[in-house]
Amino acid sequence: MIFDIIKKRRSVFPVQYNDKPIAKTDIQKILDAANWAPSHKKTEPWRFKVLQGKKKGELGEFLSNTYIDITEKPKQIKSKKLIENPKKAGAVIAICMQRDPLESVPEWEEVAAVAMAVQNMWLCCTEMGIGSYWSSPGLIKYMDEFFELNEGEKCLGFFYMGYSDDEPIEATRKPIAEKVEWL
Repeated sequence: MIFDIIKKRRSVFPVQYNDKPIAKTDIQKILDAANWAPSHKKTEPWRFKVLQGKKKGELGEFLSNTYIDITEKPKQIKSKKLIENPKKAGAVIAICMQRDPLESVPEWEEVAAVAMAVQNMWLCCTEMGIGSYWSSPGLIKYMDEFFELNEGEKCLGFFYMGYSDDEPIEATRKPIAEKVEWL
C-alpha cells in the first residue's frame, strides 16, 4: 500500500551505496513516475539530466574544483567528498526546473511541482529497493557552467541513487495532531 511506501522512504546517502549498477530501464521507470507529478496549468516544469559512467566523475571534479575556486579556505575533506559522492552513486540525476516562459504561474508553484516529481521518484526508488538522496548544495548555482541549460532553466539539486546493503533506519515523526488545527 502507498502509505507503507511513504513511511519507508528514507535518505540513503552515497557513502552507503554498493557497486551494483542500476539498469537503464529502472531509471526510465523512475523518471516516468516523476512525469506524473501534478503541475498547475500543466506547465510540467521538471527537467532531468541523467549522469552515469564517466560523466559522474566529471560532475564530481567540477563540483570540487568550483568549491575550491569560490571558497576562501576550502576543506580538503569536503573537496574529496564532492569528488567521491557522484562516483559512488549508480546514477546521479540533476533536478532542473524549466520556468514557463509565459510565467502563467508563480515560480514557487513550479518549484513545488518539481519537488512533487522528485517525491514520486523517491517513492518509486523505495518500492524498487534503490537508495536515494536529494542534495541541493550551494554549488548548484554554478551548474550552468557544467550543463547546457535552456533559457529559464535552473538546477535545483542532485538526486543520487544506488543500491545499499544497509537496512533502512527506522524513522519517527511527531504526532500529526501537533501540526494540525481543526477549524
